[in-house]
Amino acid sequence: MTARSSRPPSQRQLRVGEELRHALARILARDELRDPALANTTITVTEVRVSPDLKNATAFVVPLGGAEMASVTAALNHAAGFLRSQVGREMTLRHVPRLGFEADVSFDQAGRVNEILARPQVRRDLAGFSEGEDGA
Repeated sequence: MTARSSRPPSQRQLRVGEELRHALARILARDELRDPALANTTITVTEVRVSPDLKNATAFVVPLGGAEMASVTAALNHAAGFLRSQVGREMTLRHVPRLGFEADVSFDQAGRVNEILARPQVRRDLAGFSEGEDGA
């Protein structure tokens, strides 16, 4: 079973995931959800990963404007059934996958990497390495 989960996503998984991402973005832009945690919150859907059997999908989201990430993802998971029905109306799929929402932390990780690269010691080391000093 480990070999199966380590395989990269198929073209179909990638295509369905991208279509789901666009559909969810359109649905969230219409601001039809009445949850107070989502009121006046712009949500970006950065990626949707679909399981190999296309029955489950995980949408990675980022709320803009510094909204509370945990409450936004909780509210989206609470509204997953409604969002799934809306996706079913927008897309032509035989079976609409069950939706789950998770916070996308890749932007935070990229920020931490940029902070590390901006440190004077790291810049000095990188400049020495690019000049041909490889420590050997």
